[in-house]
Amino acid sequence: MKDLFSALCLVAVLEGLFLFAAPLAWKRMAEQLLMLRSATLRTWGGAILLAGLTTLWWLRHA
Repeated sequence: MKDLFSALCLVAVLEGLFLFAAPLAWKRMAEQLLMLRSATLRTWGGAILLAGLTTLWWLRHA
């Protein structure tokens, strides 16, 4: 559980850092994401999820 909470805190830090450092770029990116089809976002989300899980598994078992 401690690792899960640590990971969630790290996500919050990174999200906050992006919003703090470049709010206008973040807004432009969000506008571009709204123009994409849901299927495209779902595909990219699945690919990123798979890459993250694979990397996490590799780090834990290497």
